[in-house]
Amino acid sequence: IRFIDNLTSLLSTFYLTAIPGIEEAHAWISIPFCCLYTIALLGNSMILLVIITEQSLHEPMYFFLSMLSATDLGLTVSTMSTTLSVLWFDARDITIDGCIVQMFFLHGFTFMESGVLVAMAFDRFVAICDPLRYTTILTNARITQLGVAMFIRMIVLMLPLLLLFKKLSFSHSNGLSHSYCYHPDVIKLSCSDTKVSSIYGLAALILSTGIDTPCIVLSYILIIRSVLSIASPKEQKKAFSTCGSHIGVVAIFYIPSISLSLTHRYGQMAPKIVHTMMANIYLMLPPVLNPIIYSMKTTQLRKVMGKVDSIVSLE
Repeated sequence: IRFIDNLTSLLSTFYLTAIPGIEEAHAWISIPFCCLYTIALLGNSMILLVIITEQSLHEPMYFFLSMLSATDLGLTVSTMSTTLSVLWFDARDITIDGCIVQMFFLHGFTFMESGVLVAMAFDRFVAICDPLRYTTILTNARITQLGVAMFIRMIVLMLPLLLLFKKLSFSHSNGLSHSYCYHPDVIKLSCSDTKVSSIYGLAALILSTGIDTPCIVLSYILIIRSVLSIASPKEQKKAFSTCGSHIGVVAIFYIPSISLSLTHRYGQMAPKIVHTMMANIYLMLPPVLNPIIYSMKTTQLRKVMGKVDSIVSLE
């Protein structure tokens, strides 16, 4: 009995992996990771602070942008501690309960960010296709309802996923492919039947990304049709420019996310370094690039952030 208890205790721990094969260089590799985490934290915090404090930015587009920055901060913080612990201290152990908590926030914020991108696409659709009713459709109350709906959807999708995971047993190799717990990566280590967990994981992906992506595509088809009906090329250019930032953000979120999911489900023969690189791109790219894209492409936000920088430098 004592042996079984010890075995159960031992197998309730997973071992994280940063970049396989070059463990001796982890201290050097941590430098760019620290830089990217710093950019993500400062950039998204700055956007949140500016939107909250600047009255002129209290508009639907910027409220959705603040939601995007909040989810990016959540994604960054949810994996930063384990990634840097592995790189700095070779602290590779994580308990099953710790893994469950990390998966809840990691996948939960991913589902929420996908929902925010749909809301932002709807915002651009209304602004371009029905501008006269923009303020009456996207009221503060409706924006709040959309935010609550995203949160509820995240909870509804995540709780069954984690309850199914909690029932799995692990009795053999428990080394993970990443420096954080990613659901498809973790369930591959189980000695139980994972068919239900795998099917539900795929269903959750379809009910989030699988629904959100067509909604975004449909929004932009309608936007393009509306813009092309505008006579003036100057007005067409202006209308398309307002969507440029969002299209870029959608691309850098969905392409790595879908690629990583497909790699785990169908790319078992791919080298471990491919899984590692895809995992890091999936997590680091959106939080780092989103603030840069919006601060460069959004004139009003850039002006306000310029004022803030000037005040800070004067002080």
